[in-house]
Amino acid sequence: MKPYYITTAIDYTNAPPHIGHAYEKVLADVMARFQRLNGREVYFLTGVDQHGQKVQKSADKAGQSPQEFVDGVTAHFVSLWEKLNVRYDGWAATTDPVHKRVVQTMLQKLHDCGQLYKQGYKGFYSVRQEQFLTDKERGPDGNFGEEWGEVVELEEENWYFRLSDHVEWLKGYIRSHPDFIYPAHRANDVLNALEGTPQDLCISRPIERLSWGIPLPFDERFVNYVWFDALTNYISFAGYLADESGNGDVGLPDFSKLWPSEAHVIGKDILVPAHAVYWPIMLHALGFSDEQIPRLIVHGWWNVKGAKMSKSLGNVIDPNVLAATFTPDGLRYYLTRDIATGYDSDFSDERIIMSYNKELAGGLGNLLNRSINMAQKYRASVLTPGTYDDAENAALRQTVTDALPAYLENMSSWAIHDGIAAAWKIVSAANAYVDSTKPFSLAKDPAQAARLDSVLYHLAEAWVHVSVLLNPIMPTAMATARAQIGWEMPEGFQFSDLKWGMLKEGHQLGAPVPLFPRLEITETAD
Repeated sequence: MKPYYITTAIDYTNAPPHIGHAYEKVLADVMARFQRLNGREVYFLTGVDQHGQKVQKSADKAGQSPQEFVDGVTAHFVSLWEKLNVRYDGWAATTDPVHKRVVQTMLQKLHDCGQLYKQGYKGFYSVRQEQFLTDKERGPDGNFGEEWGEVVELEEENWYFRLSDHVEWLKGYIRSHPDFIYPAHRANDVLNALEGTPQDLCISRPIERLSWGIPLPFDERFVNYVWFDALTNYISFAGYLADESGNGDVGLPDFSKLWPSEAHVIGKDILVPAHAVYWPIMLHALGFSDEQIPRLIVHGWWNVKGAKMSKSLGNVIDPNVLAATFTPDGLRYYLTRDIATGYDSDFSDERIIMSYNKELAGGLGNLLNRSINMAQKYRASVLTPGTYDDAENAALRQTVTDALPAYLENMSSWAIHDGIAAAWKIVSAANAYVDSTKPFSLAKDPAQAARLDSVLYHLAEAWVHVSVLLNPIMPTAMATARAQIGWEMPEGFQFSDLKWGMLKEGHQLGAPVPLFPRLEITETAD
């Protein structure tokens, strides 16, 4: 079986990361960790988009070279991914010579087969969005809306890609491949965008106007503009055209084994036109077959009181602050539990506080702490499965057994929040089990010794299963929990190895330490 190749949209290095960036990377990291435990080899690529007119202007304003500027912003992203335990296998930076060589080789290939042409154009240009506008972008009043920022009229010559030649193919591909886009209803947005007369795509900027980019190999008076640069990272760092571009000896993956990607994780704002129109058509023009077109996983936005986060509204949430307050794993849990993949959610101070204090500290952490504490107090931390059994034990075992298939089904279909809920049924059942069996009362009656042994064992065993299922979500916390239980996942351990009876007779538990200490928060997190 080929590796599970997962990528995220690379982050534009014109400003530091916000919570939307954090969610996307955590989402991809959770899936990468899940697939590894599900028996797949995984290659996870992420990175940074460093070229463009905005970067050039921001660097000039800061009195830096563009490279110095993007290096500084990139450091913020790398630091956050380290903090949030996002573990990628490959790093894409569009200023990397490896990438530049592939982009130029690819552009030359398209030029040689007649897919690129030069033409003069006069029209209106959005400085903010770095694109020419058409009448479709005008509002009802005939003007361009505020979202386009400063709009100027330009007349210049540029290179174009024959996008229009491939639009009918793309429409047919979308209709015949319902799994191309997740969630499936997003495909309608793409098909609607493809209605009307197709336009070709401008792919260059004159070097006098934009020097911070990759020069076109067949006309160095122009630099490549964003699309054939930023989008190409998904294949350039996966080994595409490695030999032809001179990258054969730089240690890239084997493209034939890695491609196609099973998951491009992107935000809904860059689905149309970049990833669902330009990207598959670019690949089709390069000769990629229908079977080689990657799958798009489209996540929603984190809003604040129904409004999209933006600097102008002053409602941008800093993930560094949240991670410092709620721990990196606490933030990872909140981000993946409180949003359904593909849909929007509102960030809430009250909700993240509750998710930490009630669910993590009061539910999950308290279960671990009292389970180990009771075993330490009543049995010197030594477990004895014994032969005692009753309906309550059987019910807890059944809950544990049922959780795994439900968890696997949900996680495999990108319903991460439902996967967490499936695992959480064990947590809820185990806490209810403590309340109903009352180990503290059993300990007072020598005649109930066998039953007490079984209760303590069932609680510890249930926690082993919980720690494995929640490992992709909260890897550090679950490793800490397993250390307290005194059990480690063996190298190469998979979900299929998870059976009742992971802890053997005489198993020694570790010392209890609060996993998620309760927080006393009087001010809002942001």
